[in-house]
Amino acid sequence: MTAQQLADRLNGRQYGAEMTIGERAVAIANGLVVVYGYSDDNMELAGAIEEEVPCYEGGSIYIGADGKLVEPCGEPCAHCSIEQQMEHEVEAVWDREGYSWIYETNIPHATFDILEGAEKYCRGIVFSIKDLGK
Repeated sequence: MTAQQLADRLNGRQYGAEMTIGERAVAIANGLVVVYGYSDDNMELAGAIEEEVPCYEGGSIYIGADGKLVEPCGEPCAHCSIEQQMEHEVEAVWDREGYSWIYETNIPHATFDILEGAEKYCRGIVFSIKDLGK
């Protein structure tokens, strides 16, 4: 399954029912990471990366080429690992374009919408862990 295929499958889901256990397993098997908002203060990562990151009113996480979250120095330097030097940012943007959450990244990705009733709640993303090393 590709990132676009999984995003298409998740598109239009309701808040609180974003993914099934089976879909998480499919994401893991295919090296896919799904990012979406939960509540007013959490970024959820599901699939090949399983994390819940606090981000009240927005914020960013950084993912190394190895798929692990990193704390960047901000500049490539001698004491940083290669993973830190090749980090990718995922930014959680609060309250934009009628969504509570929008996710932006430099990683190639597909998008999907989560709804709360008939209202837009979150524009999530799906990306391949393979694209982190590029």
